Amino acid sequence: MPANARPRRAGLRGPPVTLCAASDSPPRMSKTRVLTGITTSGTPHLGNYVGAIRPAIAASRAPGVESFYFLADYHALIKVSDPARVQRSTLEIAAAWLACGLEPDKVWFYRQSDIPEIPELTWLLTCVAGKGLLNRAHAYKAAVDKNRAEGEDDDAGISAGLFMYPVLMAADILLFNAHKVPVGRDQVQHIEMARDFGQRFNHLYGEHFTLPEAAIEEQVATLPGLDGRKMSKSYDNTIPLFAPRAELKKLIAGIVTDSRAPGEPKDTEGSALFQLYQAFASRDETAAFARAYADGIGWGDAKQQLFERIDAEVAPLRERYEALMAKPGEIEAILRDGAARLRVQHATPMLRQLREAVGLRDLSTSPVAAADAPSRREAAVLPVFKQYRDADGKFYFKLVQGERVLLQSVGFASPRDAGQRVAAIKQGEVGDAASDFMLGEGVTEDEVNAALSAFVAAQLEGTGGPG
Repeated sequence: MPANARPRRAGLRGPPVTLCAASDSPPRMSKTRVLTGITTSGTPHLGNYVGAIRPAIAASRAPGVESFYFLADYHALIKVSDPARVQRSTLEIAAAWLACGLEPDKVWFYRQSDIPEIPELTWLLTCVAGKGLLNRAHAYKAAVDKNRAEGEDDDAGISAGLFMYPVLMAADILLFNAHKVPVGRDQVQHIEMARDFGQRFNHLYGEHFTLPEAAIEEQVATLPGLDGRKMSKSYDNTIPLFAPRAELKKLIAGIVTDSRAPGEPKDTEGSALFQLYQAFASRDETAAFARAYADGIGWGDAKQQLFERIDAEVAPLRERYEALMAKPGEIEAILRDGAARLRVQHATPMLRQLREAVGLRDLSTSPVAAADAPSRREAAVLPVFKQYRDADGKFYFKLVQGERVLLQSVGFASPRDAGQRVAAIKQGEVGDAASDFMLGEGVTEDEVNAALSAFVAAQLEGTGGPG
């Protein structure tokens, strides 16, 4: 509990606080917002397709989901200083996702640099982001460790862009109040940092941001490359996704195999050929291929079957990709249209709200003009929940109306626990004796009931803040 808070425990005087029903109408169902950043560097290969592009496009068609896909070209500038390469990679990656079936009329598909509200929000978040937390970012720490190992100054060659990368990523996420962000385990820290920045902002300025959750991709498919190691540009062992048919066949023919001759049984375990085939084949086709291994199929025949199976899926994608690449103006128009619509519906209104919250306001509407009507102004202020992390390392929430604290929680071990408790209270699940929060100084249960009812009513009417 923060040292300066002196509330009393709810329920000690009179009955426990209970949430009054604000309306008999059910709340409107909202979609889960899922945001995916797409790296704009290099040419996509089969590993990118199987591990990221194909499953992400399938996920975009799930019911109850609002999908955001953005080309992270601002992020690319941290690593790439060749302007032509930045442009070419952005074009190739956009064409690849469109060729593979991403539907820009059914999802939000946009270029990061076409949303000026993102860098503006980055600055607002920079002003609340703790430098100590940024010092612990994995990429920055790895760069510092490398410098130390080489006897260099800690920050030699490290740009402020690399250091501030997590803040830009947080702005990508928080601007659209994304609920889930699909990431690998190495990126979870960035989502936790986005939550931290969002909580700090909410604590200072009211509840504006939904705190995102990492959707950890445990089952991401990884494909072996030409040498049997993980397919990766860093190993120079990739098979380009849209390689011409003749090149694709040549590359597959060069996949490393063992020396077992035709007629000798072969193991599927650890076989790069088999793993590649399995990634593109049906269950029945995979079973048949496994039997062929046991029967001693020759490596040349196995590679031919692999080529035919991959080409059957990739050929129509290759054709669409080549058509798109021949008309870059159409790709440009798609991205600009997506960004323009997204700004109107989400980004610009959100930034307007955030600018108002921090005090970047129209000076003609100065609050001084309303100083003679404090009671009316206070009555117009809706109650909001604020979540934050205190100096003791624990996570808290409080319900405030204007400057008045109505409820103050005890400390929780994790931000998720605190968030779940807030969500439960919003739904009227206060619990026995409300043992994990207390009433503010001089606050009655009736006042809290009235505030919570007003909060719920505002949500149902669509006039409240993010929920």
